[in-house]
Amino acid sequence: MYKIAIAGASTMVGREMKDALLESPLAAASVVLLDEEEAQGKLDQVGDEVAVIQAIEADSFERVDFTFFCGTESLTRKYWRHALRAGSTVLDMSGALDQEAGVLVRAPWLGSEAAAVDLFTPAVVPAHPAALSLALLLERVQQAAPVRFAAVTALMPASEFGRAAMDELHQQTVNLLSFQGLPRVTFDAQVAYNLVTGLGENAAVSLSTVEARIRRHYSALSAGRWPALALQVVQAPVFHGYTFSIALELERAVEIAALDEVLNSEHLDLVLEDTDSPSNLAVMGQNDVTVRLRPEKDARNPNTTTRLWMWAAADNLRLYAQNALDCAMDLRRLRPAGTVQ
Repeated sequence: MYKIAIAGASTMVGREMKDALLESPLAAASVVLLDEEEAQGKLDQVGDEVAVIQAIEADSFERVDFTFFCGTESLTRKYWRHALRAGSTVLDMSGALDQEAGVLVRAPWLGSEAAAVDLFTPAVVPAHPAALSLALLLERVQQAAPVRFAAVTALMPASEFGRAAMDELHQQTVNLLSFQGLPRVTFDAQVAYNLVTGLGENAAVSLSTVEARIRRHYSALSAGRWPALALQVVQAPVFHGYTFSIALELERAVEIAALDEVLNSEHLDLVLEDTDSPSNLAVMGQNDVTVRLRPEKDARNPNTTTRLWMWAAADNLRLYAQNALDCAMDLRRLRPAGTVQ
């Protein structure tokens, strides 16, 4: 029997993580819900049991085997070393620790090189869902032919920034329809009915910070095996789900059928019909990355291509929680059940 703590349990990532745990082989674990003081006392549910969110403190990690940090970066930075000292394995989903010495960015869905585990790492950072989606696609295409160049436009949902961002997008939408002023607390820009590459100098969140994080995580997962990304992140007026426009140039011509085969594989769902185009709505609740292939056919051999487009979509919260859970399951091999207890 494991004991698991979710720090930042009231956040969207924390709630998704709790649901993923209940559907996993760790469902029998004892789960403790922790958060900052303003969330203390809120009622939640773990399986069939009613649970109360507890205020996080330095001694909250005693006898805890795994701690998922799902809250703010400041919360993680304040308490992650307390969790380590208590003997808990730290999995950071807040974005705070991926530049700490010795911390691993991981995605067990990828090949063995990317999935290697270091028993002595101080913490594990489950890869950002956008980085994981792109890494999956590039890894599979590389099985058919080496990729010379990759350019990506990532359309980011409001849920990347949590509940406050979603509420503000909703309120902006309502206010625009009723000809009222727009709230600009989280976004210092109009994001409703709009696509932007910057959120304003007074925004509480930053697109460039997210873009830099995606680049770091993709680079860590790649370990030089795939080309660097030409990446641009765009704030989309949607609540959930990443979508990606991806242009690839291959080093040699490859059969289009071979690309279909490698893209219709584990954790990827290849869409063949125009009526089933990948979208942020279609992937809600799905564990796979959905992708549509648009090859530019070679004029001399229309069955082959050297250039192609992909349109892909992924449920960012579900993918994040599933990857974090798989990281924990992978680490479970390195410690017997209930080691801390």
